[in-house]
Amino acid sequence: MTITIGKGLALVLALAVTVASPAASAQSAGARAAELRHEKFELMGKTFKSLTDELKKSNPNKTLVASNAATMKTLSTQLPGWFPRGSGVQVRPKSEAKNEIWTDAAGFTAAASNFQVQASKLQQVAQAGDMDAVRAQMRATGGSCGGCHKKYRLEKK
Repeated sequence: MTITIGKGLALVLALAVTVASPAASAQSAGARAAELRHEKFELMGKTFKSLTDELKKSNPNKTLVASNAATMKTLSTQLPGWFPRGSGVQVRPKSEAKNEIWTDAAGFTAAASNFQVQASKLQQVAQAGDMDAVRAQMRATGGSCGGCHKKYRLEKK
């Protein structure tokens, strides 16, 4: 069965698709950013847990600790870019990103910068191989995570 539409209706439909596309594209970009952020935070959590578990051992694998600390540092430098506008709960209802990330951009940037500093210190002491220093720095690094979570993260659903 063939449906014939007039030129006027075809023009209206074409215009509607053209006008809707940027909005749909922006929303899908926000949803993609939210999903990528979720994946990166999952990786960060697994990396942090691996470090914590390794440091509980009497003789931690220094190579593994250094590798995981380097991953934490890398992720910390990427973190601020994981939060483009339009990537919050409006496009990913499971998102734990509070609106304050965007309304208090200066505060969020400061918290992210603190995490970067702490993760960088963690990587430095891990490369040096001093496991007591790594344990101490893990507490400081974890504290910087918590500082951000308290203000900029919703409770897990």
